[in-house]
Amino acid sequence: MWKERESPLRIEKRFEFGQYSKISKFIGEIEKLCKERDIYPNISFGKNFVSLSIFLENAEISDKEKSFSMDIDKFYLED
Repeated sequence: MWKERESPLRIEKRFEFGQYSKISKFIGEIEKLCKERDIYPNISFGKNFVSLSIFLENAEISDKEKSFSMDIDKFYLED
């Protein structure tokens, strides 16, 4: 589940992985989606996780940002 945060306003999620090789594939899918949707989240990763922060353009999450986050969830579940 994506968590809403304030100051600055954003949504965040951490994705866990059993293998480091899956992280590279996941980030590659995110990269493609970023170019398609023109949304560029902050990404951090380590040995077994990827964390994303999507900074919101308005006071509420837009349909564009909601769709983007749902598609990222789909990439994670497909893996």
